[in-house]
Amino acid sequence: MAIRKDMGNYEPIKGADDCDLVNETAILINPDSVTLVSVSKHCNQSDEDVEMALRGSHSRSPLPIHNANPLTTPVSSKIDEPQFSSSVRPILRSSDQCHRLVSLDVFRGITVALMIVVDYAGGVMPAINHSPWDGLTLADLVMPFFLFIVGVSLALAYKKIPSRGIATQKAVLRTLKLLFLGLFLQGGFLHGVNNLTYGVDIQQIRWMGILQRIAIAYFLAALCEIWLKGSDYVNSETALRRKYQLQLVAAVVLTMLYLALSYGLYVPDWEYQVPSLTTSDVASPKIFSVKCGTRGDTGPACNAVGMIDRKIFGIQHLYKRPIYARTEQCSINAPDYGPLPPDAPSWCQAPFDPEGLLSTVMAVVTCLVGLHYGHIIVHFKDHRDRMLHWIIPSSCLIVLAIGLDFLGMHINKVLYTVSYMSVTAGAAGLLFTGIYLMVDVYSWRRMNVVMEWMGKHALVIYVLAACNVLPVILQGFYLGQPQNNILRLIGVPS
Repeated sequence: MAIRKDMGNYEPIKGADDCDLVNETAILINPDSVTLVSVSKHCNQSDEDVEMALRGSHSRSPLPIHNANPLTTPVSSKIDEPQFSSSVRPILRSSDQCHRLVSLDVFRGITVALMIVVDYAGGVMPAINHSPWDGLTLADLVMPFFLFIVGVSLALAYKKIPSRGIATQKAVLRTLKLLFLGLFLQGGFLHGVNNLTYGVDIQQIRWMGILQRIAIAYFLAALCEIWLKGSDYVNSETALRRKYQLQLVAAVVLTMLYLALSYGLYVPDWEYQVPSLTTSDVASPKIFSVKCGTRGDTGPACNAVGMIDRKIFGIQHLYKRPIYARTEQCSINAPDYGPLPPDAPSWCQAPFDPEGLLSTVMAVVTCLVGLHYGHIIVHFKDHRDRMLHWIIPSSCLIVLAIGLDFLGMHINKVLYTVSYMSVTAGAAGLLFTGIYLMVDVYSWRRMNVVMEWMGKHALVIYVLAACNVLPVILQGFYLGQPQNNILRLIGVPS
């Protein structure tokens, strides 16, 4: 069997001091966007904490710099056999040991910046806000980008697993922490900048959300990386594919499950209640009936994604401000929110969770795609090979998405259709490749220092800006009356 000279052991090339990515992994996200995974890194005696996704130290990622020319093919060596792991390693300068994948920080920082822009400018510029239903906008790229980064980070975090049992226990604990954080920030406990109260009625709490979706995607992707990997002996591309073939099977199974449920489940007629706006009719809410009785419908009213959430969680636990309320059918100010048209359909005011259970299945697939891109970093040492193995699948995913959309499987964020997963994952792969070329290959870091800083502190930025924590805190300081608060002084209505 021919041995590729540019494929390496199950770890990036390192200097004399081995640098293992282990221990802590954190994740985070935004109610309309997302943010993610971090890992700790211990370099021999330094025990320096690193976060590959949310925040981190000033150390660098384990990327090899083989010579002065960043695109020059590295020194060839035998690979993957333990007896060759130390004797045939390319010579690296001491300053190049334990590199940090700066491009991942910059990518995350760009996504955080995009998240802030669409959160605060989306209402003013509906064109960049989330698509009301079918279609793709700038805001629709944020969450898949973060899911993609979660996958890349997991590949680096779990490149060495001393104990699968311990790694699984840690993944479970991290998932539970993120779920509880999601319930606190997105379940309704914080009522926003226009209300000084807090607390949530358990009968109305929103169970799903962006953080909860990321927790599920992270957990399942982590299990795949911990348990569904073959031998570390990789000496060819065939052996590499064989090593991760079970993860590919998992992605295919999840996709087929999503398609089977989306197009095979029967959606019956259903109804919901809307509280009356008049005080005299508080005890008698309006009841709306929605006629369905169909299969395979991907419209706002009769899709299987919404039906599953209504059956499992109950309609009172879903998101109260559905995205389809901005469609032309439901708003005279479309694509923005507005009053109902006179002939508005009955489903326009029905709760609908954009982070539902069935749509989260395809979100997991996005995370697995990012996991594959992380494997390329781990196993390939040449910059050209890495970028080639990223560009080809990214382009194929985008072509697949265009074809599916043309055939009727439209790009839809709320349903997280296969075409939406494909186009966003492909776009994430291409953008990551471009950032990698600019930052880690040509070292154009000075122009990206702000994005790098934001990527390393994404957790704090998310909590303060995206979850309204800072506005709520500022609103708590007022003069005489709650309405005379700091937010009102700076022009934010209370």
